Amino acid sequence: MPPQIIDLTGDWTLRSTDGKYSIPAQLPGDTHSALLAADAIKDPYYGTNELDCQELAQQDWIYARTFDLSAEDLAASSIYFHAESLDTIATVYLNGSPLIESDTMFARQRAEAKPLLKAGENLIEIHIASAENAAIAKAAELTYPVPMNEFPVQSPHRNLVRKVQCHGGWDWGPCLMVSGASGPLYLAASNQGRIEYTYTEQVHQPDCCELKVYCEYESLGAEESTWEVTLDGKSQVFPATLHPGLNRLEAAVRIENPKLWWPNGYGDQPLYDLGITIQGESIHKRIGLRTMELIYEEDDVGLSFCVQVNGLKIFCKGANWIPTDALPQRQTREVYEDLLSSAAKAHMNMIRVWGGGQYEQDAFYEICDEKGLLVWQDFMFSCALYPVDKDFLASVDREVRHQVKRLRDHPSIALWCGNNENVGALKWYPESLANRDRYIVDYDRLNVGVIQQAVAECDPTRVFWPSSPCGGPDDYSDAFENDQRGDMHYWHVWHLNKNLEAYYDVVPRFCSEFGYQSFPSLEVIRSYAEPEDFNVTSPVLEHHQRNPAGNSKIVEMFTRYFRMPDGFEGFVDLSQILQGIAIKMAVEHWRHLRPVCMGALYWQLNDNWPVCSWASLNYGGKWKLLHHMARRFFAPTIVSAFQKEGGDKVEIWVTNDRPAACSGEVTLRSLDFSGNQHRKESISLEIPAGGAVQVTDLVIAEWAKDPASRFLQVTLATAEGIFDNTHFFARYKRCELQDPAIKVTVETDKAGRLAARISTDQPAFFFSLDAEDIAGEFDDGGFTLLPGEDRVLAFEAKGEAPAPATLEHAIRVHHLKATYH
Repeated sequence: MPPQIIDLTGDWTLRSTDGKYSIPAQLPGDTHSALLAADAIKDPYYGTNELDCQELAQQDWIYARTFDLSAEDLAASSIYFHAESLDTIATVYLNGSPLIESDTMFARQRAEAKPLLKAGENLIEIHIASAENAAIAKAAELTYPVPMNEFPVQSPHRNLVRKVQCHGGWDWGPCLMVSGASGPLYLAASNQGRIEYTYTEQVHQPDCCELKVYCEYESLGAEESTWEVTLDGKSQVFPATLHPGLNRLEAAVRIENPKLWWPNGYGDQPLYDLGITIQGESIHKRIGLRTMELIYEEDDVGLSFCVQVNGLKIFCKGANWIPTDALPQRQTREVYEDLLSSAAKAHMNMIRVWGGGQYEQDAFYEICDEKGLLVWQDFMFSCALYPVDKDFLASVDREVRHQVKRLRDHPSIALWCGNNENVGALKWYPESLANRDRYIVDYDRLNVGVIQQAVAECDPTRVFWPSSPCGGPDDYSDAFENDQRGDMHYWHVWHLNKNLEAYYDVVPRFCSEFGYQSFPSLEVIRSYAEPEDFNVTSPVLEHHQRNPAGNSKIVEMFTRYFRMPDGFEGFVDLSQILQGIAIKMAVEHWRHLRPVCMGALYWQLNDNWPVCSWASLNYGGKWKLLHHMARRFFAPTIVSAFQKEGGDKVEIWVTNDRPAACSGEVTLRSLDFSGNQHRKESISLEIPAGGAVQVTDLVIAEWAKDPASRFLQVTLATAEGIFDNTHFFARYKRCELQDPAIKVTVETDKAGRLAARISTDQPAFFFSLDAEDIAGEFDDGGFTLLPGEDRVLAFEAKGEAPAPATLEHAIRVHHLKATYH
């Protein structure tokens, strides 16, 4: 018989131990969401209300509820308690007696509960002590300091507890030290045992795949039994000799002519239904069949870094991922679906789950499997040094083993990475600079002695990459400054205020972090600020900018490249144009360097609250201009123009990520800022598979005697379609842009979708449309709209499509000249 599940999710009560709060709550859920729903606190995302929530971090909390059990329920041989994640310093009580004590939110908790249960009504309580107080207490006990990065609003010593690190604040996120539980929460009654983990290993041969299936089963007794493996409806039964305690069962299933899983843009994502049944209990999951390798080899440049799937080297295009919301109760499958769909639509094929966040819910990885989004999976350590006492290391070992076994069957998981920037952090603090040997030994004990060892034992099928950035295994050098080995994080343009052209001086093997900030869209700003706050230096807007001097960096870069915007709306729009240009320059340059460079993941895809940040998606999921531009610069085949700072030539390149060569024609046009054409040239070429080819090296003086009077329009035509790009010979502020008269009418396109037909009488640069307060996006943006070249942009509604008149009224037009007059 299958275990009988007593579901404990749903309605609970929540009270603080000081008696100040006693309110209804939901689990899965968190304290702050419950307080907000009960009107016990103000919206922490609005204005500066977050500051009023800081005292909540010192509170201890109790979640409680009752449930009934029958005598029949209690007759089961075992009734175990399961909690997927308890955040963070938690003790579970059943009928007043302690059942579980947990010091981590990253490891599943299970324990035998039957001795504490009774027939009739039972009381369960989850006592959650303040993680902030626990961290402070642990810091006081240290024999030497273990430093961390500090942020404008923060919780101290968050690196000493196994909790989402960005709950304690970051340079883009709020400090909201939530508590609660996430994932499944239940009791399970069984007479035979329980499945702990199931996972597989693939052995690929020509025209077939042997799937090794493993099942870890906790048996209550000794028994000769069987277990069943079902793949796409076809079942096989295998013998199982069970012993009391944990049993590891193994079987093999042969798949002829397997349908291979591919990353987005390289093929389809077929998934096989896998079922494993033993003693009446079943586990179901979907798996993808593919080979996955991380190639890092010494070469004439340094150390390569390339993801290879099914024998094909993949240029990884994508972004870094942070938790979708600072309030965990809002982290729903619908939100995952929305954000990851936007990533896939922008031709991304990789998402990096960043180490200061969380191991995501099952839904996240399932959606990545479905959409062909490779996952670079960090372990949850970031921008800090960490303790190495016996209890901490034991807790991390449990965490890693659980998460690797939980996630390893997802075809999307490309690699395991030890942490985010912790090798670099060895040089950030006075303590580690003064005694680097001590902290390197500590780093090695944690990262190699525990994390790497656990990964090697629990998933030998994937590479463990020690850190990001990193020059490779056993390399403890500072990879921030080394573009020749492994992966790098390049932050000189943002943090060091270098010109945008500095991206052209870097040749990374794989750039796993780089970024440039912008303000969120005005629609989002209105959600946390009043019109009287619409000033970049107002207290509310500065509160929603967590990077020190961030707003000053944006304004200063404006002065280098643009004319200063008129008004607040122009400021917001220009910040998004600047952000888009910065990331476009980096990505297009690094893509054309393949195979030396084989990946570009910008920071970051999403926000966890409404804020000025590096994200390409606004909080709530609507697209910033950068995301529209990413849809263009991440396209499979693109044409690009590169002009070094002070240079007199422009290099024209075509880059092709497709696994097949193709023919194409590149057309170059020199236009003035009224749209008049002054020179045109077309070049036919063969475009190699998975490569880049230089089209020409044009002399600027031959195309524009005065560089500020012309721009270059470049078009690539292939059998796959048309791709266009625009290049300015001079900085934007030197060019006399015209005021375009743009017409927008809403119609129904040939596919029956709502669409906007747009036309102009003068060139409009970085053009985009936004449907304010309507969920959905237009299917193109960030391009140059030219006179006589009308376009039709389809509107992709999220949910029910609006009426045509409603959409037309909501449309807002954005382009460079509209930011100033």
